[in-house]
Amino acid sequence: MSLDLSIKEKHGISAETLLQALRWRYATKAFDPTRKIPADVWSALEEALVLSASSFGLQPYRFLVVQDPSLRQQLLPHAWNQRQVVDASHFVVFAVPTSLSAADIDRWIDRMCEVRKVTRESLAAYREMMSNMLLDPAFAPQAVHWAARQAYLALGNLLTAAALLEVDTCPIEGFVPAEFDRLLQLREQGYTSVVCCALGYRAPNDKYATLPKVRFPKSELIRYL
Repeated sequence: MSLDLSIKEKHGISAETLLQALRWRYATKAFDPTRKIPADVWSALEEALVLSASSFGLQPYRFLVVQDPSLRQQLLPHAWNQRQVVDASHFVVFAVPTSLSAADIDRWIDRMCEVRKVTRESLAAYREMMSNMLLDPAFAPQAVHWAARQAYLALGNLLTAAALLEVDTCPIEGFVPAEFDRLLQLREQGYTSVVCCALGYRAPNDKYATLPKVRFPKSELIRYL
């Protein structure tokens, strides 16, 4: 039995299917504004966001799906007028808390108790470990950067999931966070925007769709020690 077939039998997807999806994916420059992501496909992508990995499992982020066309138009000039903001089927802003508190940790502990049917006492050591790191005053200046790294894990998960479902994506860092925060009223909620992602379907005239993917060879990027 080939390795590819073995993977497919275990997971319902072959190694080549995964690689084909990743080769097909690119940062879409022009979206077809008339095509919308079907509800069931979007629901799966939402689950992919929720199922993303994060440090301690704490999920220090929120995913803001901006649906209001007028709000997207207001965001547009603060994103270098990149048309993906308004033309894509869905536009997601990844936001993270500007600080962390004991309440954030306790909320996660409570959720673990609820889902896994365990006591808070059984998680006391885990809570202490998180608190020792995240609530240390020396960590406070790094908290937003740490949370941003967790959001980027979710972004990567979303890009891969979308590619497997043949949904086009464009991650966007070219925007003014302060203006996005103002328009989305994030600061009042204790959050700030860190990255965005447009999702939908490529326009037929997007020339970037047919360009060869440029990557350094594996021999330069991967080392075995």
